[in-house]
Amino acid sequence: MSPLFSPLTLRGLILRNRAVLSPMCQYQALNGETVPWHLQHHARFASGGLALAFVEATGVVPEGRITHGCTGLWHDGQIAGMKAIVELYHSTGTACGIQIGHAGRRASCERPFDGAAPIQRRDGPEARWQTVAPSAIAERAGAPVPHEMTAAEIAALIETFRTAALRALSAGFDVVEIHGAHGYLLHSFFSPLTNRRSDGYGGTRERRMAVPLAVAEAVRAVWPENKPLFYRTSVIDGIEGGLTVEDSVALASTLKQRGIDVIDCSSLGMAGSGSLSALKITPGFQVPYAAALRREAGIATMAVGAIIDPAQAETILREGSADLIALGRQMMAEPHWLYRAALELGHPEPFSILPRPYAFYLERRAKALDLSGHNSRH
Repeated sequence: MSPLFSPLTLRGLILRNRAVLSPMCQYQALNGETVPWHLQHHARFASGGLALAFVEATGVVPEGRITHGCTGLWHDGQIAGMKAIVELYHSTGTACGIQIGHAGRRASCERPFDGAAPIQRRDGPEARWQTVAPSAIAERAGAPVPHEMTAAEIAALIETFRTAALRALSAGFDVVEIHGAHGYLLHSFFSPLTNRRSDGYGGTRERRMAVPLAVAEAVRAVWPENKPLFYRTSVIDGIEGGLTVEDSVALASTLKQRGIDVIDCSSLGMAGSGSLSALKITPGFQVPYAAALRREAGIATMAVGAIIDPAQAETILREGSADLIALGRQMMAEPHWLYRAALELGHPEPFSILPRPYAFYLERRAKALDLSGHNSRH
């Protein structure tokens, strides 16, 4: 069987293939609640045959949002909108996940399409707020200096992840992913670039891992044993003195002991907008990080980052570089990417990827085109 279309069992969840929709922030929420746009956005992917689809990065507290337009799970009123998305995916046999996190010193920003700079407004419905971090270090010159969290505030933070996970459970999600990448709060506790503390939460690598591990433990404690738990990490900082692959192998190994099932392997994020980065990238540029953590930490990994062609995804899986393939912007451009993959990779029943109302007519069309001498793949 093609690796891309082979099932994967994670605890009690059986994924029907290895294709996953990566979390993609839409910045359209109102007071952390979803709006009709979110259902429209996810409906594009629900018919595509994916194994698992993640809703966007979602704040565990209002101050943990990247922007005023980010979704949240800090009160029960936000559950219903999330539940509608879960039910949409479940209606087509797709598992659904939620990514929960806290943006830390990278919070309180304008939406990416408005420039992504720190909010300057002090008043009004979308005024700026005080950001927090392990240490009072601004992201760059001229950027707001975050408040250095106290031990009591750290304990409260861990509790907000736990309660957000409980709300995710009430919404019916199959998977929770803890966001520990891209310069956000958990990443900033782990990185020596942003954590200059001298207490039990800073200094050595083990102490810098304390908060991410405590969050993982708190979420795992309330997340059902039969449901998998993911953790997204920036494997390297890409800045001198920052995190290395070896650091992330150590973190991944320990997270596995705490009940994390899959590491979602990203990179960078300590400075500059992740969504407006001007860096040139090549397809699959982050795959080596997924391969390293899978090999060295002995944990399942998800590869992400400019994975565009089905043959490329197939090779990643066949070579054992990752267990899952996450697609984001490629899915925006091509919601039925997996159907194309089935055709190009020689799936014996490519139309089975699609819901029956699509499969029935496209299969009939293909047969008619074959009778006319046309290639059924066009």
